[in-house]
Amino acid sequence: MMIGYTPLRNDTIFARALDLRDSTINPVPFRSVFAKPKSTVVRTLEVVSMLAPRKFMQRRKKIEVFRDAADEAEQRKWRRMMKEIEEVGSAVSVLSTKNQALPRDLVLGTLVRFKQLKKWSLVSEILEWLQTQPWWDFSEMDFLMLVTAYGKQGDFNKAERVFGDMHKKGYSPSVISHTALMEAYGKGKQYNKAESVFRRMLSSGPEPSALTYQLILKIFVEGNKFKEAEETFETLLDDEKSPLKPDQKMFHMMIYMYRKAGNYEKARKIFGLMRERGVPQSTVTYNSLMSFETNYKEVSKTYDQMQRAGLRPDVVSYALLINAYGKARREEEALAVFEEMLDAGVRPTHKAYNILLDAFAISGMVDQARTVFKSMRRDRCTPDICSYTTMLSAYVNASDMEGAEKFFRRLKQDGFEPNVVTYGTLIKGYAKISNLEKMMEKYEEMQVHGIKANQAIYTAMMDAYGKNKDFGSAVFWFKEMGFCGVPPDRKATNILLSLAKTEAEKEEANLLVGYSSKYSNGQMDNGSFKCADEDDDEDNSNDDDEVE
Repeated sequence: MMIGYTPLRNDTIFARALDLRDSTINPVPFRSVFAKPKSTVVRTLEVVSMLAPRKFMQRRKKIEVFRDAADEAEQRKWRRMMKEIEEVGSAVSVLSTKNQALPRDLVLGTLVRFKQLKKWSLVSEILEWLQTQPWWDFSEMDFLMLVTAYGKQGDFNKAERVFGDMHKKGYSPSVISHTALMEAYGKGKQYNKAESVFRRMLSSGPEPSALTYQLILKIFVEGNKFKEAEETFETLLDDEKSPLKPDQKMFHMMIYMYRKAGNYEKARKIFGLMRERGVPQSTVTYNSLMSFETNYKEVSKTYDQMQRAGLRPDVVSYALLINAYGKARREEEALAVFEEMLDAGVRPTHKAYNILLDAFAISGMVDQARTVFKSMRRDRCTPDICSYTTMLSAYVNASDMEGAEKFFRRLKQDGFEPNVVTYGTLIKGYAKISNLEKMMEKYEEMQVHGIKANQAIYTAMMDAYGKNKDFGSAVFWFKEMGFCGVPPDRKATNILLSLAKTEAEKEEANLLVGYSSKYSNGQMDNGSFKCADEDDDEDNSNDDDEVE
């Protein structure tokens, strides 16, 4: 059984870690990592120890078995060709150099492999080329794969063309071609056209498949057509009206929809309905519920429920729990969960590492964050711009702006281009220590590089000037938000109101807040200092479903 992370007393942590309820292991004294404050050196050593490399993450040489020497030669030749296609970025430029008819098995193997890799642009390129080759009989299945490839790319214009060509060739309309066209419209954000295809299938056929329903629910949710999604799902629940019963993926999409709409109560209702109707609940189901929560106790509670249901946490489950602890500044619990993930043989992703890195960065724990940062390369998770920016924030949150500047230079030396979040992190750091000169220097540098400020940057600068008793400049930056197309949000308006001290300032602030609310309409943050690595939507959605 895996471990839950409901907060425990120090003397019970070791028992929980070994899960003594189901074990015969006798408890031994355990020096809890949560017991007493430790020196930086000791805490860093603990991080190093807990992140020690696991055997399952070591590189292993693959052992290949071939039928005979001829089979080996053929396989290696095909792999060289596939590698060349990926390096060149074009399949036709490689295949057409043969200047002769290619073996059918080679063509089909290449198509199937690129389909498995979800390299749909290469799939469509090969099929387009095959249409022009006299030695290839372009069949109905080829047309279906081509319209599917266009659908996956969201190229609805080409999908429409192929759909029309199939009709001209006399092929009967199929659920595969209709579903692929519907997906093309959905990925191309042509939500109304996608819905039209679906409605046409309902009225005149072909009858939608389970995959069709999965995709249309996804399209409705992406297009914020929540009412249509609910109506479609309700129809599926009605055994008299629908020949199909909603499956696990459909339930997951509805849970995600209510998460997107912020309706936790209805999401829980859908969760309960899965049990009532005997639809299996999976790790993804619980991950969807965990992603709703912001309080680490609630995330931990759902995590425990998942384990009691006999389900194994995946990398998303661990990442959600680590994130919850990190945001609660419970970095040692976050590290313990990360260690459990490694011990369970779950390979951490970029996202999981960045979340753990952020857990230490939030608290300004530079040494521990640096250890995590170094571990990423070792475990073949090369740090990205989000990793570097998060590491930069560790220095900022420790008020070590000299260290932050050094790391900022390293970021650029390592070939990364600072983005708005990177600059915002530095600007926030200088604002925090009231170094207005350096704050403006970074703002101007950002402008020179053509990067537009977001709400978080304007709010930080406004707050910095206001706290330095320059209400006039604070007002200037508040107004600048609106002029630059990023109307002040609730946080910005609250800060401006708090900065106003005199009666005249309060009157001016109230006028400005009333004026800005007409444009912001009470919206929440459009800008932040967080990396764009937080969204779990794709982890729990049906984005990779294929039209078979």
